[in-house]
Formats: sequence, C-alpha cells, structure tokens
Amino acid sequence: MSQNVVVLIGRILLSIMFITAGFGKLTDPAGTAGMIANAGWPAPTVLAYLAGIFELVAGLAVLVGFQTKIAAYLLAAFTLVTAFVFHSGAINIPTFSPEANGLLTVFNGLMMMKNISVAGGFLVLAAFGPGALSIDARRA
Repeated sequence: MSQNVVVLIGRILLSIMFITAGFGKLTDPAGTAGMIANAGWPAPTVLAYLAGIFELVAGLAVLVGFQTKIAAYLLAAFTLVTAFVFHSGAINIPTFSPEANGLLTVFNGLMMMKNISVAGGFLVLAAFGPGALSIDARRA
C-alpha cells in the first residue's frame, strides 16, 4: 500500500470522530451544552453550536485534505483543550453510587488520554501534510 493511501486512510480515521460529533452537536446540542455549563463556561448552548460547526467543518477539511495543516493544528488545540477542561478530574454525580462514579472517572480519564493521542495524530498530519490524495496536493 502506498504512503499516500495510508495518509488518506489516516485522514479518514481522524476526521470521522469530528464529523459525527459536530453533526451530533448541531442536531442535539443539549448534552454538550450541559457539559459546557458544568465547566462554568458562559453561553453553553451557543458554544455547543460553535463547537459543532467547528468540528464538522474542520473534520471535513481534514477528510478531503483542504487547508489540512491549519485544520489539523486547530483540531489538535481543540482536542487538548477539551481533554483538560472536560475530561480531567473525578466524576461525582450525587445520585450515582460511588462505584458508578468511580467507573465514570476511569472512563473520563480514558477519554482524556484518547484526546491527547488524537492531538498527536493531528500534529503529525500538520507537520507532514495530507499526502498526494488531497485537495491541497492538487492545488500545489
């Protein structure tokens, strides 16, 4: 398999999560708005919609390889911010048992590590480019 095909597959895999998450935020922002409100940020519904638009547009840009370096750097920053703001620390839902909160805390830590790893993938993509099978390569 050629290197360009591997990079294309990598772009597809990196973008899927953001395209689907962005679409989900735009069609049902309540869950994301709740997380944003719980973090103490202002205008949670507006921020949920903005996050959805950003994830969808940036994810599509990575998918097709358009302005890939910019999109990859922005998505790396976005995933690091969300990792540390929304996925660090213990979960304590008062109506849940200590065991359930413990399990959710473990899951939250895994989500944080996933975001940090995804950010690493985006930084590699930003540094080395989208490959020949991209809009960026056709425009060069």
